[in-house]
Amino acid sequence: MKLLVVGGAGYIGSVVAAQLIEAGHTVTVADNLSKGHDWAVPPEATFVQVDVLDAPALSEVVGGFDGVLHFAALSLVGESVTEPVRYFRTNVAGTLNLLDAIRSAGVERLVFSSTAATYGEPEDVPILETAPTIPTNPYGASKLSVDMAIGAECAAAAAAGRAFGATSLRYFNVAGASGNYGELHDPETHLIPLVLRVAAGLRESVQIYGTDYPTEDGTAVRDYIHVEDLARAHLLALDAITPGTHAIFNLGNGTGFSVRQVVEACRAVTGHQIPAIEVGRRAGDPAVLVASSDKIRQELGWVPEKPSLEDMVGDAWAWIQANRHRHG
Repeated sequence: MKLLVVGGAGYIGSVVAAQLIEAGHTVTVADNLSKGHDWAVPPEATFVQVDVLDAPALSEVVGGFDGVLHFAALSLVGESVTEPVRYFRTNVAGTLNLLDAIRSAGVERLVFSSTAATYGEPEDVPILETAPTIPTNPYGASKLSVDMAIGAECAAAAAAGRAFGATSLRYFNVAGASGNYGELHDPETHLIPLVLRVAAGLRESVQIYGTDYPTEDGTAVRDYIHVEDLARAHLLALDAITPGTHAIFNLGNGTGFSVRQVVEACRAVTGHQIPAIEVGRRAGDPAVLVASSDKIRQELGWVPEKPSLEDMVGDAWAWIQANRHRHG
């Protein structure tokens, strides 16, 4: 297929773009490079610099593709609380521009990068796709709004007899690296790269927020998924899209790892002591967030090939060591 990867210069988008190329697809990456990096665009891909908020420019880019994979978004939870309008404008209005362009161009397939933040603080764990969606921050609310808009567009397409279908993939915590493509954010908020930056001598210590949770070791438990496993799910989702249908799948390991377990895995992999400072809980942090990925396993045959925390940490550590020059 001829595919457009919007936001393909970012961490996840770049890995997906590389896997699409490896699978034989022709790939164009569209990104405004505000968060992504030009070095993360696979060399075999065509690159177009465009912003999803620039509707006329976006509509010129979207024509002629068999499918679109959409990763472009603002994604910092804390920032979304202080700048909610900016988050809704970029994440929701930007996607509406993309949906308009997709409709005008007659593109038939869309895979959307959604998030577990759409569920908020769920009562039941592991989290099913049928769980209530009650986001607790503007980031999660903006992504849920997009899911709803995509669902409505699929229904409208079905009613009009247009061949358009979509899938939203709701991620949990993504980790690891894949060859030349790894995680480099500014600011960095994700636990594994923060811990590994201590081992790499790029920061002095890492903070553990909350040690009094009702978990086995008192620290919060999260579901981590290797970025390569996550990317493969996008390829499966793309192939399985049904016209007129909006599918939603959770993507996680199905296994939770505590903050202490993550720090210990990083110590074991790197051989560094990694000083950790224990501080109080952050407001709004649930004790346990773990996905049920049973639906995507059963319906699309997805199986994580790198489920171990050590694999994720090991790949991330190798990437940081090989890309120290990119860390400033």
